[in-house]
Amino acid sequence: MSLQTYIYVLRLPERLYDPERWTEEEKNIVSRHFSYLKKNLDNGVVILAGRTEQTDETGFGVVIFLARSETEAERFMNHDPAVSSEIMTGELSRYRLALLNDKFSPIGV
Repeated sequence: MSLQTYIYVLRLPERLYDPERWTEEEKNIVSRHFSYLKKNLDNGVVILAGRTEQTDETGFGVVIFLARSETEAERFMNHDPAVSSEIMTGELSRYRLALLNDKFSPIGV
């Protein structure tokens, strides 16, 4: 079975729009979320992950990744600590990559 590309969009609940309202546990969950994505980036599963700068209802994050099936993709998303701990919601879709700039290198990451 070949690998397919998927994307999930992450959104915060309204109570977490203000960074001052985050608990230490929620901050720890986001740290585990980052580690989960970084590990899977290093393993060749994650293609791209990032977020917008808005801290209101218009803000969101995205993870573009590879999976063999929708079931595997759902499992991957649901194992993301931010999703499994319910401090972010995840919405999964198949994703068709049309263009990729192989010369791009993120600055300040």
